[in-house]
Amino acid sequence: MFQLGTHGFLLAALSLVPTRVCCSSAEVPDVPKIAAYFGTKTRYEEVKPNVLRDPLTVNTSVLRPPPGEFCSPVHLTAVIRHGSRYPTVKNIRRIQRLSELLQKDASRTSEGSTERLQELRSRWEPWYTEDMDGQLVRKGRDDLRFLAQRLATLFPSLLSEENLRKRRIRFVTSSKHRCVSSVEAFQEGLQQHWGCHDNAPGYSHSVDDELMRFFELCRGYVDGVENNRTALLEVEKFKHGKEMEAVRRRIAEKLGLSLHLLTPDLVEAAFFICSYELSIKSIHSPWCFLFDKSDAKVLEYKSDLKQFWKRSYGHVINSLSSCQLFHHIFRTLDKAGRPRRSTEAGPEPASILVGHAETLLPLLSLLGLYKDQTLPTASNYHSQHGRSFRTSRIIPYAANLLFVLYDCQRGPRLQLLVNETPLRFPDLQTDDTPLYRDVRATYRHLLDGCDFRRVCEGRVEGRGPNTEL
Repeated sequence: MFQLGTHGFLLAALSLVPTRVCCSSAEVPDVPKIAAYFGTKTRYEEVKPNVLRDPLTVNTSVLRPPPGEFCSPVHLTAVIRHGSRYPTVKNIRRIQRLSELLQKDASRTSEGSTERLQELRSRWEPWYTEDMDGQLVRKGRDDLRFLAQRLATLFPSLLSEENLRKRRIRFVTSSKHRCVSSVEAFQEGLQQHWGCHDNAPGYSHSVDDELMRFFELCRGYVDGVENNRTALLEVEKFKHGKEMEAVRRRIAEKLGLSLHLLTPDLVEAAFFICSYELSIKSIHSPWCFLFDKSDAKVLEYKSDLKQFWKRSYGHVINSLSSCQLFHHIFRTLDKAGRPRRSTEAGPEPASILVGHAETLLPLLSLLGLYKDQTLPTASNYHSQHGRSFRTSRIIPYAANLLFVLYDCQRGPRLQLLVNETPLRFPDLQTDDTPLYRDVRATYRHLLDGCDFRRVCEGRVEGRGPNTEL
């Protein structure tokens, strides 16, 4: 067991950290009733509502080492999705097409010509431009700044001013501008938390697409799923199925558009406008009033089907493509948890890895998290309402997967948190913070195997659909 440091009483002290006083309900902006169903375009506030009232409020009870055992956190690895962003070019073009249809082809006398429709025609103008293309917005910087400050409150000895100043904290990001901007915003949040932002030095980060954008570099995944038209067959079936068709008819009627003009992609574009204007501008867009909760649930399911079959359990290669990131995390934990003499330098206190929804979902699936007994398909929508695989809840903007390693009397222990909420390892359901050796035993088959090159060069069985969930 490695040395217990001077931070042994940290957890007791943390329990005394007060949460911040929340704002009054009158200060909380008007939120659409469908805000919790936007899939990967959901705000973090829908998953953590307390953040909407006070972005710095912290619940220290989420740290759960075993009662009666002396423990101290010695390392944090955080895999974080970038913050709120602008639409990508593909969706910006769809929004522009929808706006053109509304101006030119919508009937002026149809039943859809309500006050809301008139508002869309006369007052709403598409303000998205192609140069925005997925860039981080101001709200997205806030997402990461506030997350950094909350984590610094939870882990003051790990994300400390000294560790930041002496550059002991590792920062890694994908090369995409929204991720680079996010890691910079996270560093800014730590500086603000410790009051060192006025004269703070520039903090470095490394760009590593092999680690954070592995899905682009895995040939087995690119050929077998990304460029395989049959890989997302269930998504296409649902897109043109009865549930989506009913939503399309309702929206076409409300907009006064001929049904043949309003494609499923344009229905989704209208839905996404509501999500973008909430996540970017914190406004209740007039587009939101086109959809009720039943419509939103159908569109969320369509998004979940895509993520399931493209990034998660739908195909074995999806999760295996994250082997490299999986091994990186456990090598870091191994190094932090190895025995060391009292005269040796302490372990790396924290590793902050910033990527994408496409980074997190395969890794979460490789760990066996959010795995339902029945696969979601185009034909079983009505039996899937209680599913655990809901991307709106799992990977909103600024989603985070936290590995917290503790030094405890019986040996190192590991706690898992998703979006700052404790989550137990699938095969260790009786313990919030199991012994690290038990976690490694659970994933021994992956630690001894899961070779990225072998998997991604195609010399592995099971690259087809996963039928054993």
